[in-house]
Amino acid sequence: MAYTDREDLNYLGQLFLIGANQTPFLNMMGGLARGAETVKSFSYPIAQPWSLNAAAQLTQSEATAAAAGTATTYTRAQDLNYIQIMKHDYAVTNAKQSTSDEISGVSLARADQPVRDELAFQRFGALRQLAINLEYSYLKGVGAASATSATNGKMDGLKSVIATNTVAAGGDDLTKADIDALIKEMADNGAIFENMVLFCNSYNKQIITDAYAYAPTDRNVGGVNIKQIETDFTMLGVQYAPQMPADEVYIVDMSVCKPVFCPWEGKVIADVPTAVVAAQKGGYIYTQAGFNYGPEEYHGSITGTATV
Repeated sequence: MAYTDREDLNYLGQLFLIGANQTPFLNMMGGLARGAETVKSFSYPIAQPWSLNAAAQLTQSEATAAAAGTATTYTRAQDLNYIQIMKHDYAVTNAKQSTSDEISGVSLARADQPVRDELAFQRFGALRQLAINLEYSYLKGVGAASATSATNGKMDGLKSVIATNTVAAGGDDLTKADIDALIKEMADNGAIFENMVLFCNSYNKQIITDAYAYAPTDRNVGGVNIKQIETDFTMLGVQYAPQMPADEVYIVDMSVCKPVFCPWEGKVIADVPTAVVAAQKGGYIYTQAGFNYGPEEYHGSITGTATV
């Protein structure tokens, strides 16, 4: 339905948002606006990676050192990401906005109708939808440049960009050995291990707890919940994230991850009222959003884990 009208019923009772709607990755980066970068282009640089040659015992004789030598060039590259337009519309008829006392379902004396402003409720729903869609994009986005005005720009998420450090689980349950192998690979490839967090779905979160659990004897309390893992190279936070791919685990350096916005009229996220159309009123939540994941070499992934 294009708008909310009186056929969308009111009920009594406390409001509960159902579903796995948490956005831990977005929250760790500072939410929808705090700590964000701003750009004035729909494509923008993420990192300029370069590397040294492999270490060697490279020596020269006195005579060779005195002669003209051959210069070494250290080359650089550039990693890019893209801005995506995200727009969530909402609209409410005048009749719906003015009839909050019309109740369906069970009606009780002195019970309160929690939604007195239907327009505000629909606006809030659009904003929460934007948040989980951003979380999905940060984790699973597949990038594309907006080459024309008719082309959807799309940001690359971690699933698309992590390439240097990756371990294949081969369809088996996630193991401590998988995590150890990935951490070692990241260390060997120069990860800085500044603020490391392991993101996983619900199944892999339980697997991790089983793999690392040590429960001291207690007559009254049972169970464990692993939230941190001490490794040889870094301390890992462990975070359940509903939008994670079911068969993948990411180890992410959050110190280099930031949301990116291309501001519109000075706003990174705008609540834009639309012109009144006949007997309805509405607006839309609008943003031009991207993702700065830093050097992809600072992150790692375990792919192809079992899902059940």
